[in-house]
Amino acid sequence: MLAHELRPPKGSKHARKRVGRGNASGHGTYSGRGVKGQKSRSGGKPKLGFEGGQTKLIKRLPRRRGFTNIFRKEYSAVNLRDLERFESGTEVTPELLKESRILRTLRRPVKVLATGELTKPLTVKAHKFSMTAKAKIEAAGGTVQEIGDGDGG
Repeated sequence: MLAHELRPPKGSKHARKRVGRGNASGHGTYSGRGVKGQKSRSGGKPKLGFEGGQTKLIKRLPRRRGFTNIFRKEYSAVNLRDLERFESGTEVTPELLKESRILRTLRRPVKVLATGELTKPLTVKAHKFSMTAKAKIEAAGGTVQEIGDGDGG
C-alpha cells in the first residue's frame, strides 16, 4: 500500500450538515434552530452561568468559591512522638518509616513535625522539617538530613 492509496475507514467520515439550502434539503426555512426567540438569532446566546435573571448557581453556593492551587505539594506528616519508638542511634529514613507502618505510602514527600518529645539521638532523613522539629532533634543529640526531591518540581 502506498501513501496516496490511504483512505479513512468506511463510515468514519461524515459530510458537514449544510443548513439553509432550501426546504428540499430538509434543513431549509429555520435551519434546525426552531421558531423565533433568542437562540434562533445569530450571536444570540446568554453568557455562561446566566439563569434568566435568577441568582446564579455559583453565587448561591458560598462554600464553592476560590480556586485550587495546582502547584500545591502534599506532604506525609511524621511527628517526633512517632520517632520515639526507634532505638538510640538509628538512621530514620522514609523507607524505615514505611516498614514500621508510620507512613502509608512513599509517593508523597515526608515532613517531620514537632509534636511530642524526642529523648534519643537519631539521624533523621526527610524531605522537610519544621524549625521546631529540627531544634528538638538536635537538642536530643541527633542529626537532621534533608532529602532533595521534596520541593515540588
